[in-house]
Formats: sequence, structure tokens, C-alpha cells
Amino acid sequence: MKTTLCVLVSVLALGVAAVSAGAQEPAASTAEMEAMDSSVAMSSEMAHDAHMRMTATRPPSRGDSARVRGLLEEMHRALGKYEDVSVAEADGFRRFLPGLKQPLYHYTSWRWALEAAFTFNPDKPTSLLYRERADGSLELVGAMYTAPARASEDELDARVPLSLFPWHQHVNWCLPPRAEPARWREVRDGMPVFGPRSPIATREACEAVGGRFEPRVFGWMVHVSWAAESGHPTTALDRR
Repeated sequence: MKTTLCVLVSVLALGVAAVSAGAQEPAASTAEMEAMDSSVAMSSEMAHDAHMRMTATRPPSRGDSARVRGLLEEMHRALGKYEDVSVAEADGFRRFLPGLKQPLYHYTSWRWALEAAFTFNPDKPTSLLYRERADGSLELVGAMYTAPARASEDELDARVPLSLFPWHQHVNWCLPPRAEPARWREVRDGMPVFGPRSPIATREACEAVGGRFEPRVFGWMVHVSWAAESGHPTTALDRR
């Protein structure tokens, strides 16, 4: 359960992804995203997923651990106040797809998403991640940081050490025609025809089912879990 919590794909953050990718047109509209699953849990086989591009594994370099400790300490100081979701809302975070029941809720700051396209600030995550408790209140469980799709792995490593934090992109998606959003629900042989759970991962196979192929849907993303029991962020669930 803990692994699923933190290693989630931010499918809900489509608008954020458009900013991270360099303000290009989103591959799918919000209405389309409402028609598909609200989130997709990544398994330990994520690195072998045809729809996922991971940064290459790097051996730890001198200073990586110290950089990460500093990052987590800064996050703890800055993000602890957001355990109260009303504080996040007062700071401009808005729930993505508010009318949709979700296993995890993304509260996104569009202003900070835009800043992330140019610079990295651990005090300013693109999204805060919340889980609903049994009493209906929200628990802060993580944060998502983004970077432009054009960023090199060296640039990502300068933001967060790749030896400890793998970044990822969502790639090779087959999407239904824009005029046919109902096709998001299409299933063949027990598998979705479109989206991140589809076995279709090539342009040719996508065109054969009348879809539109997107070689890259989002910019770069990295997730950090919030260990509620200790009140500190942790990298453990993002490590491979």
C-alpha cells in the first residue's frame, strides 16, 4: 500500500504536464481525462513499461547524500503547513478534477508549475498529493515536482540527484480521436485500447485502431512521499 501511494503516475496533472513540456497543446483535454482512470499505480516493473521513460540509473557521486538531506530538510520546513489542506488552498493550490472520486487527490499550483519550467525550488512543488481518510478529511502523503520535457538528465540531476531519485516521463500513448471522447472506455481482449494501460505503444498499432499517437504526453516528473507518522518527507518509495 505504501509503495502504491508514492509511486503513482500523475495522470491527473495533465495541465501541469503541458506547462512542463513547454506550454505546448495538451495531448488530451480535461474532459477526456475525466473519462479515463483518475490515476495509475506504477509497479516495480515501471522501468520496463513501454509507456514509461525513466532516467538512467547513476552511481552515487560525492555529495549526493548531503544534497538529498538538505533537500528533505528544506521540504520539511516548507511543506509541513500543508498538512492542513485549507492552508494549501489559501496559497493557491487547487484540486484537479474536483468532481471526481480519486484514490489520491492532486492539489496543483499553476503558478509554481510555470516556475518549475525554468527553475527548481524544493519549497514549491507543482502538486501536493492527498489521500482521503475514513472520516473524509485529507491527509498529505506526497509532493510532485516537474521539469520541462526538454531538460537533459544532467539538468535533472542538478535539481535532484538521479542516483537517489529517478525522474520519469509518460511516452507512447495511443489516444482516441478528440471528437470521440467516449472511446476512452473502449476495451479489447480485457485491456483498454487507449491510454497508459493499453498494450498499444507504437504509432502503427495506434493508427490501426483509429487513434492518435503521442510519443510524449508529459514533461519530467519526480515524486517524494510524505511520511505522515514522522512528519518528514522520504525518498524510499521513489528509489529503485
